[in-house]
Amino acid sequence: MLPKLDAPTYRLQLPLSKTTIEFRPFVVKEQRNLLMAVESQESETIQKSVRDILNNCTITPNVDIESLPIVDVEYYFMNLRARSVGEIVETRYRCNNVVEGKKCNNIMEKDVNLLEIQVENKDLVDPIVQLTDTISVKLKYPDFSYIKDSLKFDDVNELTFNMIAKSIEYIYDGEQYYYTKEVPIQETVEFVEQLSQAQFEKIEAFFSALPKLRKVIDIDCRKCGFHHEIDVEGLESFFI
Repeated sequence: MLPKLDAPTYRLQLPLSKTTIEFRPFVVKEQRNLLMAVESQESETIQKSVRDILNNCTITPNVDIESLPIVDVEYYFMNLRARSVGEIVETRYRCNNVVEGKKCNNIMEKDVNLLEIQVENKDLVDPIVQLTDTISVKLKYPDFSYIKDSLKFDDVNELTFNMIAKSIEYIYDGEQYYYTKEVPIQETVEFVEQLSQAQFEKIEAFFSALPKLRKVIDIDCRKCGFHHEIDVEGLESFFI
């Protein structure tokens, strides 16, 4: 019987949930499956591949990837990719500086260290939103399962109402707590649809302040010399 290779293990604290995870790097077979998913350019296939790899590589027992905040999952995957393939990735951007009436269009390359990318706005925003004198809601960060669910919606409004409904932990009327996990999701969606514009904007403010992966990349165009400060956000911008 051929010998088996021992894989190194790493520990990582997730920025929002504060969950500490022990994990191993993904192997060549798993990386190949991930690359095939990316090449398919199908969101559902990519999300499933990311979810499968995280589940396979997580050593800490009883970690539910689906229930973690989306930013936690993105941060975890970023670190897993860095430990598995290498922390340095080459990014490419097109120079849009106008020179003598024409865009430069030069392709600029920049190496980015994935381990240096942090979560911005990770200070918790007050999740309790007061809608009326008596009625309030407690919100939570959208979890990773929401991405899979979002693929079911073609209408932007339906998608938005569903996301907000799934992010309401409970509704409090001054006397009783109504936990949304105990009622059909459609009831919570109907509650959201009945909000006034002012009430809806209070909830939107919570989601506008959601933490995100972000990095400002400084790069000079070798062709025209223009200095760029490129604001890059989200996992897709640093992907694989």
